[in-house]
Amino acid sequence: MNLGRAEAVEYTDAPSGRTGIDKQPAEGAVRVTAPGPKGVGASGVAGDAVCDLRFHGGDDRAVYAFAREDLDRWERELERPLAHGSFGENLTTAGLDVNGALIGERWRVGPELVLEVTGGRIPCRTFAGSLGERGWVRRFTRDAAPGALLRVIRPGEIRAGDPVEIVHRPEHDITVALLFRAVTTERELLPRTLVAAEWMEPELRAVAEEYTAKYGS
Repeated sequence: MNLGRAEAVEYTDAPSGRTGIDKQPAEGAVRVTAPGPKGVGASGVAGDAVCDLRFHGGDDRAVYAFAREDLDRWERELERPLAHGSFGENLTTAGLDVNGALIGERWRVGPELVLEVTGGRIPCRTFAGSLGERGWVRRFTRDAAPGALLRVIRPGEIRAGDPVEIVHRPEHDITVALLFRAVTTERELLPRTLVAAEWMEPELRAVAEEYTAKYGS
């Protein structure tokens, strides 16, 4: 589990000029709960700073998970070390297909916490600035392995090393990676994603519904 502290930076366009994207591994148990609606609720992770409530935080983006395997791959490509939390993720997972997770899939983390997948992380200026990689937003988007955003179904405490168990998979084939591609580079996929509409975060669902209403299925 990784936590970010609010700090003032030059590379964010957040109204406060601050970001909590630089996350560091937490010590001991951390409480995870639903933080409240978007624009009001921040991170679902106690002690984790979310500074731009226009785009981050809230119940449908309460927790962000990214695979250690993908961090390792980016380490090789970028030729630099990437510690847990380097991509602003709360959960750095191992042995879990985060990008192949289905929208609406539920994970039990540790003995209590249950999370539900709502979508994938859309890269932004702050993310690019924190890494200092030129053309990062386009490069990350093309890679189409964004990590998963999650809502809290059942709150609980978790610690580093807690197991993650998939406890429910809905009856459709819309993965985090497919939905990400649909809302970024392959918009013709958007009508297909609506089979998972009830589990999507509202902003992504609205994009799919508007496209489908305009262009059909």
